[in-house]
Amino acid sequence: MALEESARTGWTFVTNHARVLAAIARDPGVRLRDVAVEVQLTERAVQAIVTDLEQAGYLTRSRAGRRNRYRIATGTWLRHPAESGLSVAALLDLLAPSHTHAAEDADGDGGGGGAREGNGHERTPEPGRPLPERSGHHAER
Repeated sequence: MALEESARTGWTFVTNHARVLAAIARDPGVRLRDVAVEVQLTERAVQAIVTDLEQAGYLTRSRAGRRNRYRIATGTWLRHPAESGLSVAALLDLLAPSHTHAAEDADGDGGGGGAREGNGHERTPEPGRPLPERSGHHAER
């Protein structure tokens, strides 16, 4: 039994995509090389994850001199159907509680969207899309 348990110790609760997003949330001007060291991945793997996050609408990148600066669309939803009612902002509140709130919501107003105002549990039909306007009530859970 002990051998069986030790063979199953390679799993974690948090995905590499979530780790990379949290590292960027803590420092939107971070170098991907530094993210790679922090999350214990190769720089190439981190670059691929950032590309995935950009293509899905969770992250945008802009140039600031010779460096990239990242902006997280906190007003978006997690992708998996089991977490479809949770916002990216709610995830970042757990994984990067000290982040500077430099991440902006999808419409870029810097307010964090409805996700920071509510509890992060409203529903939307598609992941990676902006949160709907708040209607004063929560969706069924």
